[in-house]
Amino acid sequence: MVTIYHNPRCAKSRETLKIIHERGVNAKVVEYLKVCPTAEELMKIVQSLGIRPIDLVRKNEKIFKEQFKGKDISDNEWLQIMSENPKLIERPIVIKGEKAVIGRPPETVEEIL
Repeated sequence: MVTIYHNPRCAKSRETLKIIHERGVNAKVVEYLKVCPTAEELMKIVQSLGIRPIDLVRKNEKIFKEQFKGKDISDNEWLQIMSENPKLIERPIVIKGEKAVIGRPPETVEEIL
């Protein structure tokens, strides 16, 4: 099963989903801005990606610059912050089994399909 954390307003996210469909893969689409992942779910995602939580944060978002930039924030705190502010989560994230990739560029998703 493939899961994509998707934002339909994001061109990269739409392109990644298109690649998934073109490969004939049936994916569970999670619109993470509507159904926010929990801190626990985000922990599993960063573990699958092999990154730290801060590496999943969109640092160009206004909320990041105004509220979090330059602050000393722990990994667990970042997970909670992202679950409460899903706009901060990098997108799209595609998960298959224990592996995950961020679809930037969208072709990256082919690594796990």
